[in-house]
Amino acid sequence: MQTSIIHGDRVFADLADEWDTLAKESIIDTPFQTLAYQQSWWTHLQPADSRLFTIISREENGRLLSIACLYQMGDLLHFNGCIEETDYLDIITRAEDAEEAWSAVFNTLHSDEFSNWEVIDLCNVPANSPTRQIVPTLAAQHELFFQEVIHEVCPIITLPATFDAYLAQIDSKQRREVKRKMRRAAGAEVQFVAITDGEELETAVNEFLDLLQASMHEKRDWLTNGRRAVFHDTARAALEAGSLQLLFAEVEGVRGATLFNFDYNDRVWVYNSGIDTSQFGNLSLGIVLTAHAIEKAIENGRSEFDFLRGNEIYKYRFGAKDTEIFRLHIAKTATPITDC
Repeated sequence: MQTSIIHGDRVFADLADEWDTLAKESIIDTPFQTLAYQQSWWTHLQPADSRLFTIISREENGRLLSIACLYQMGDLLHFNGCIEETDYLDIITRAEDAEEAWSAVFNTLHSDEFSNWEVIDLCNVPANSPTRQIVPTLAAQHELFFQEVIHEVCPIITLPATFDAYLAQIDSKQRREVKRKMRRAAGAEVQFVAITDGEELETAVNEFLDLLQASMHEKRDWLTNGRRAVFHDTARAALEAGSLQLLFAEVEGVRGATLFNFDYNDRVWVYNSGIDTSQFGNLSLGIVLTAHAIEKAIENGRSEFDFLRGNEIYKYRFGAKDTEIFRLHIAKTATPITDC
């Protein structure tokens, strides 16, 4: 194995022809490991006074084995993408190479070039990732302190073969509510619109962002120009890749609710949503649109519907069950885990 370091954002150009191929074969294959997402996050949301570096490993024949894209802020190291906008993160490597890849990362971080860090804080690592077994062992070998905590939950619906079977598996009260609201929406001639045309994408993303901002007061401050740019970049890349599912519910041509999903790797990933509660409140467009998205996922043969991070009650009413993401804290001295 050959290990090298690429400093700065030139990594995205240097690995453009290899990144996504490896990501699709990696220990976790999610929309957040793609080149487009990783590059957009760093371009628009990099923290102040931080520097990006990427530790890569190759076979002797040049085949790419691993990508550990990290940034340093002071004496703290994070995955690129950590923390708010990104739901799953991990090293990018195949399962059979994971132990050797992480060993290369730790050896590099203990070289003279990287002596000025104190803490490695790895956020949003999925529960089933081998990283959770490999990193504690390597930390002990390097005489580092290790802690792991559950960072958040990602509620997921395991989808059956039919929508009727899905409805049968959720709470009876919720089942009646979903059916009633879908009938009411049909009576009001609610239309569901999926964006598939690149020419209308920019306008559609702006409409999505307006509905996102209207749906929650706290989103007004959260939705910075940088985050808006990430949504636009990500939507363009996902549309080109065939994985964008940007949906609207509209009444008489007025769009009142929206979902920004990824249809990727046999799963629908609900990245964000929005609703204008001042319009069509009696139609429950947010619930109706989510039910429509679940129905389409089942029709398309998807196995899971992932609501991503957060334990909002509506997710459980749709029958989602918690999965966990973890925060791995590795430090040179014993220090408590603090809020990110």
